[in-house]
Amino acid sequence: MSYSPKLAAALSGATLRQLAHWRKAGYGRGAVLMPEVSPVRPVLYSFRDLVALRTCVKLRNDASLQKIRRALDTLRDDLQEREHLSAYQLVTDGSTIYLVEQGQATDLVHRKANLVIHDMVEVLRPFYRDGRHIPDLLRPREHVTVDPAVRGGMPVIEGTRVPYDEIAALLRDGVPAERIAEYYPSVSATAALDAADFADYVDSYEPAREQRAAAAAG
Repeated sequence: MSYSPKLAAALSGATLRQLAHWRKAGYGRGAVLMPEVSPVRPVLYSFRDLVALRTCVKLRNDASLQKIRRALDTLRDDLQEREHLSAYQLVTDGSTIYLVEQGQATDLVHRKANLVIHDMVEVLRPFYRDGRHIPDLLRPREHVTVDPAVRGGMPVIEGTRVPYDEIAALLRDGVPAERIAEYYPSVSATAALDAADFADYVDSYEPAREQRAAAAAG
């Protein structure tokens, strides 16, 4: 399973513009994150990319992009840590960014000695970004789940292999939620409504809608 930029944005909290910007190198520094599946059109992200993107979004709430790029360069070039970004736990206190491992952390911006960090960030849990609620990565809705072992991580109805967008499409075609079970016996009306709600959320990351939202917020 691979994720289009729109679905990757919806599940990570990044905007489409941020995703495009983070794919580019800047000012002598490497890209923040190149999609693991396909870095060129059609751009496609992996599940590991989603975890890494959520980390970047959380860092960006309190740290500048310049600091994030500097921290990643330190991680990759100075520390020679070349695993996928999702393999590392990165946190920030606003002034710097730390690589957390075994109860201590390394300052990646100022290259100071190891420090103890007490407040760890759980990257999979829900959070807010610019007033928008970014859902839990593994359970974006109560009856919608994401599991890399099920359909490669495509969001599905809980306990099934039914993709959320297939259910949402039926509702959008006028099928009442109460009749979804006639098509998919394992999908309840409540689960169908959750699928439709999540589909609306994902569609809010369409470029035109993002631009309108940004204009309204700005």
